[in-house]
Amino acid sequence: MPEIEVKALRKAFGSTAAVDSVSFTVPDGTFTTLLGPSGCGKTTTLRMLAGLERPDSGEIRIGDSVVFSSKSKKFVPVESRNVGIVFQSYALWPHMNVFEHVAYPLRVRRKRPEDIRRRVRSALEMVGLADHMQRYPSEVSGGQQQRVALARALVFDPAVLLLDEPLSNLDAALRNSMRAELSRLHRETGVTTVYVTHDQSEALNLSDQILLMQTGEIIERGSPTEIYENPKTVYGAHFVGAANCLPAKVTKVEEGEATVELATGEKLSAAVGWLKRADVGTPVTVAIRPEDIVVGASGESSNAVLSTVRHAGYFGSHRELLVTVGSEEVKAQVPKANTSNVGDLLILHMPPGRLRILPPSQGLSNAENAAPEAKSAVRT
Repeated sequence: MPEIEVKALRKAFGSTAAVDSVSFTVPDGTFTTLLGPSGCGKTTTLRMLAGLERPDSGEIRIGDSVVFSSKSKKFVPVESRNVGIVFQSYALWPHMNVFEHVAYPLRVRRKRPEDIRRRVRSALEMVGLADHMQRYPSEVSGGQQQRVALARALVFDPAVLLLDEPLSNLDAALRNSMRAELSRLHRETGVTTVYVTHDQSEALNLSDQILLMQTGEIIERGSPTEIYENPKTVYGAHFVGAANCLPAKVTKVEEGEATVELATGEKLSAAVGWLKRADVGTPVTVAIRPEDIVVGASGESSNAVLSTVRHAGYFGSHRELLVTVGSEEVKAQVPKANTSNVGDLLILHMPPGRLRILPPSQGLSNAENAAPEAKSAVRT
């Protein structure tokens, strides 16, 4: 399978840059996810990879072939890029049955009838629909329609598979099932895959690499573990895992450890990370995941803050407490047996190893991050 390389890719609609000088590499045979809210530029990026949208500038290489270059004015059309595409709507025609849908790419490529029959059956067996060949889209479920679209995208052995939010039209239970199916298909085929989604669970579960996008740019990149455990920006901490982000100020930087002071006066210790001794006095943001906070009614700890319960919610496997720390709201995940209630005073213990110190200048404010989907709908 080929590697994909994108260099300084840009696309504007009018005066608005939907994708702004984006560069990344998708190693051959891997699964890369473009993750972000509506309007961040992820679908526009995918459409440029497919050849459905012509970039304004930059370069796209698939394997050894340059399929777009503004410098050499080269643009390879979609039908010549050897890419399989699954759209959000699946794009199934009501007058064609399952066999005809999957056979279509092979007929366009003028394959022999016996070859078409063999490859269609093989593709449908791979997605578990070999017994549904004669059914029409109206006669199969939403999950089965998605499998038809996947079989059609894979039947001609594409060099690259591009998936644009293929699970967004399914209910929660079916999404979980199809997520496992996508993972299995990728393992079996080994096809280089680029996947677009706004769902962090899909990205964390499926990906070898995540590219987190915001307003046309890649803000963070890394493995799911790196993106979740070690966010580099306030935006990344908020969007993936909904971390608590508290404004603070650096008061001490020593070998391996830093101390920050919250607006309420409490001091917290954390790993130094990017901080230097010269950063003492610098405003920063302290981030911690809800599941990493240890909640107690009392207890001694160098990393503890006093809070008041504002709301307690039950989620079956656990409870979530929304508490106030000064003027800030903090979410803590606790066992379902926890009996904390509105108005209770609690101590939040924040393990130093789970705190991340982030430079606020590289991310949005807490209020902006709370609703990233409010960004311009031009960037999709």
